[in-house]
Amino acid sequence: MKDGGSEHPIILFDGVCNLCNHAVDFVIDRDPELVFRFASLQSHLGERLLTGFEIDTNETDSLVLIEEGRAYVCSTAALRIVRRLGKLWPAVYGLIVVPRPLRDAVYKAIARRRYRWFGRRETCRLPTPEEQARFL
Repeated sequence: MKDGGSEHPIILFDGVCNLCNHAVDFVIDRDPELVFRFASLQSHLGERLLTGFEIDTNETDSLVLIEEGRAYVCSTAALRIVRRLGKLWPAVYGLIVVPRPLRDAVYKAIARRRYRWFGRRETCRLPTPEEQARFL
């Protein structure tokens, strides 16, 4: 296996991106089963997983989901994440029927502008003591 074969899906996120950090908070708040684990793309683990799954950071630099030994990027990663959240969020997964090139075009347009629209941090996110066990 390329790594990332954990029983818990791993969300790799841009640790200096405010939008990405808010997305992590969103998932944490809606993940009552504590399914997901998190690591920044900039961390040693993040870099190792990106390399192991041969993910080009020039193409994907905001969000990656490692689930059941496979890596998912862009809109597919986001949709696979919401389908595992609580309440009505799994209904959003229905957008998977939209052709991937169209979904990814919207996703990438937002990702390209995320620093300009939402800002960026000087350093990667540090988890709170309560979140510590979920960050790798």
